[in-house]
Amino acid sequence: MLTPQEVDRLFVTLRRLASEGCSILYISHKLEEVRALCHVATVMRLGRLVGRCVPSEKTARELAEIMMGCELSAPVRAERAGAAGAARLVVDRLSVRSSRPFGIDLQAVSMSVAGGEILGIAGIAGNGQTELMDTLSGEVPAGKPETILIDGVPAGHMGPRERRKLGGCFVPEERNGHGAVPGMTLAQNAFLSGSVRALLSRLGLIDAGRTAAYADRIIARFDVRTTGPKAEARSLSGGNLQKFLVGREILLEPNVLVINQPTWGVDAGAAAAVHQAILHLARDGAAVVIISQDLEELFVLCDSISVIAGGRLSAPVPVAEASVEAIGLLMGGTSAGVADATHA
Repeated sequence: MLTPQEVDRLFVTLRRLASEGCSILYISHKLEEVRALCHVATVMRLGRLVGRCVPSEKTARELAEIMMGCELSAPVRAERAGAAGAARLVVDRLSVRSSRPFGIDLQAVSMSVAGGEILGIAGIAGNGQTELMDTLSGEVPAGKPETILIDGVPAGHMGPRERRKLGGCFVPEERNGHGAVPGMTLAQNAFLSGSVRALLSRLGLIDAGRTAAYADRIIARFDVRTTGPKAEARSLSGGNLQKFLVGREILLEPNVLVINQPTWGVDAGAAAAVHQAILHLARDGAAVVIISQDLEELFVLCDSISVIAGGRLSAPVPVAEASVEAIGLLMGGTSAGVADATHA
């Protein structure tokens, strides 16, 4: 993922190449980039050509509807009944050494997310997003218990199961192999994270009927295209598996949801469904953290945005006061972006 400034420089180069007679085939799901750069767009769906157009003459939504073959509804942000609630997730000067090869150490990361609030964390890949997700979910200990509070309860020393009991739910970036076990059925994958909050076990044994019914609820509520709860996770397309994993966590009615790259590599229809589900969850009082490289996504969903660069997290900037260009400067590690982001 490039910063907006890097995208601009790339496009200058591509336009120069085109002016010199080079033919360029640009394949992307970034519809605004297609509109800005391309003279002609060819749209494919399920391996078939379904349309051609001049992208500058279409809106991004119109292009998405050609791609999907149906009318898309933009995510609707419901008005809150009142001000944001009390802080449900607090991180206080979190510093963790990465155990990953070529990983990034987290350095004094702090944040506070209230009930009903969506905080976006932007950044170029490899700047500590994975380490932050691992630490917030409990896969990597955070050190002192008070470093992470979930609804006021010190949780820094807790593992994922204990944090889930407190109301935390988590969707990692990697779908198959981390979020889901590829060879397990959807019902089995639903049990992995839902066993405690969805009461899917009795007397230490899996309640197969209740687990299958829970998986069925996810499939129906989030329009997951599959043969049913007995289908293996690896049989689903990326977008459908993403809808299942997001639905699995949201139906647990979490107090805190942390989601890494919520619509990475999914089509416009699946992305819209995921976005709407996140907005509904925040409307109902959950604190939501979205880690994403997609600035357009963050500006659509979030109340405020912080930037992670080199393992450090910037102070949050209200979306109403931010600009894509200023956030892009922060993503590139330019300190001047701090002032720009808060005076956009």
